Amino acid sequence: MTNQVGIDMNNDADGDDLLQYNPNRLLDTLIENLRLKNDAALSRALEVAPPVISKIRHHRLPVGASLLIRMHEVSDLSIRDLRYLMGDRRNKFRISDKQFKPKEGETPNGGNTNNNQG
Repeated sequence: MTNQVGIDMNNDADGDDLLQYNPNRLLDTLIENLRLKNDAALSRALEVAPPVISKIRHHRLPVGASLLIRMHEVSDLSIRDLRYLMGDRRNKFRISDKQFKPKEGETPNGGNTNNNQG
C-alpha cells in the first residue's frame, strides 16, 4: 500500500532510516508539499512560533498531538502518513490512567482540599 506521499508502507526496503524517529523528514516533506521556502514559512503556515520548529528539528521538543492535527489540517495528509513520516510506527496510542487522576491533595475541579478562607 502506498500512502499519499509515495511511501510504500508495506515495504521495508527503504532501510532502517524510515524506522527511526526523525521529525526532520516530516518537516522537510511538509515544506516540500506546501511549496514553502524554509522553516520560518512552515511555522507561519502552522501558526506556531519559529522556535517550536527549531526545537522539533533538534529533537528537543516532540511533535505533539495538537501540532500533528494542525499539520494534517494544513497539508491534507492523513495523521497516519504524518506519523509514518516521522518514524512513529505504533498502531495504537495508550494513555496512562494516571494522567486523568487529580494530584494528591487536589479536588477534581483543580483546587486544593485545604481551603483556608480567611
